Amino acid sequence: MAEQDTGGNTGAKSAVITIKKYANRRLYNTATSSYVTLGHLAEMVKEGADFVVTDAKTSEDITRSVLTQIIVEQEGKGQNLLPIKFLRQVIGFYGDSLGGLVPRYLEHSMEAFHQNESSMRGAMQEAFKGLLPVQQLEKMGKQNMALFENAMKMWNPFAAQLTRAATPAANGTAPQEKAEDIDVLKSQLNAMQSQLDKLAKGR
Repeated sequence: MAEQDTGGNTGAKSAVITIKKYANRRLYNTATSSYVTLGHLAEMVKEGADFVVTDAKTSEDITRSVLTQIIVEQEGKGQNLLPIKFLRQVIGFYGDSLGGLVPRYLEHSMEAFHQNESSMRGAMQEAFKGLLPVQQLEKMGKQNMALFENAMKMWNPFAAQLTRAATPAANGTAPQEKAEDIDVLKSQLNAMQSQLDKLAKGR
């Protein structure tokens, strides 16, 4: 198995690499005879290398806690993949009778996501093929402006009527006439809302 500075595995991925953790928290890759960091282990995971982390003194398997430390370190770098709501839900399952089902559910869900990863990447590349992000934003801006302009066109015909219905009559207009104006205005507003909904769906 070839030695790497990062502690990676360039040989057969089926071989499980043993990482020993010492009391001073240093991690030692027995395959490359070199010390590594959590960042190196994160790269090994991304490369598909299989490894197990053991306590150098007791030989206890501490892989789970080390992987958790890697996640904490990655989250601290600013790329937050774990939503707060999700973290709260996971914590809530500790000690719960259904807690035993969570690991298998999460493992199955992530495995399905990983299997569809290539298809998802291909679909995204196809969707944005030949279209720069700036052009996409410009297109979205034009669509929003068109929607706004259409809304204004529908508003203008009864803008004056809205003012007349909201302003007290100076010539003694009967309350019944005002009520009729308001009913007509409500009908026109409903019609405008319907048109806006159609325009939004057609974008």
